[in-house]
Amino acid sequence: MRHNRAVNHLGRKSGHRKATLANMASSLILHKRIETTVAKAKALKPYVEPLITKSKEDTTHSRRIVFSYLKNKYAVSELFRTIAPKIADRPGGYLRILHTGFRQGDAAEMALVEFVDFNEAALASAPKEAKKSTRRSRSKKAAEAPAEAPVEAPAAEEAPAAE
Repeated sequence: MRHNRAVNHLGRKSGHRKATLANMASSLILHKRIETTVAKAKALKPYVEPLITKSKEDTTHSRRIVFSYLKNKYAVSELFRTIAPKIADRPGGYLRILHTGFRQGDAAEMALVEFVDFNEAALASAPKEAKKSTRRSRSKKAAEAPAEAPVEAPAAEEAPAAE
């Protein structure tokens, strides 16, 4: 039975598990995308996301806390310099897990773990921010639109006069 076993132990002792997660997190931060098994990917997500949230506040204290988890100063500097400013407005959900099939040798289920804001292909195919649609009638806005058009024309004429 698995009563109160919230953490996947990944078949390792605690020291080995912490080292594995720290190495995978460092690789993910440095390369922005890694391929691993689904079980490790699911264990990595709750390990990394609090560190990314901590990196939003760039203080010595937060850097030391993140370094105590990652144990790689290059990954820490990359996290605070490039990743944190890009995800500053995102409230959470920094990672994406994509299932990629099964590994050839042992048929382990593989997954791709990547940062949501660093996937150029997905960002390019995403639609640009469209106007929000509402259920309200357009009669008021349609009546106001022609009234605004003549107001803009005199403003354009005044600009050359000021020079």
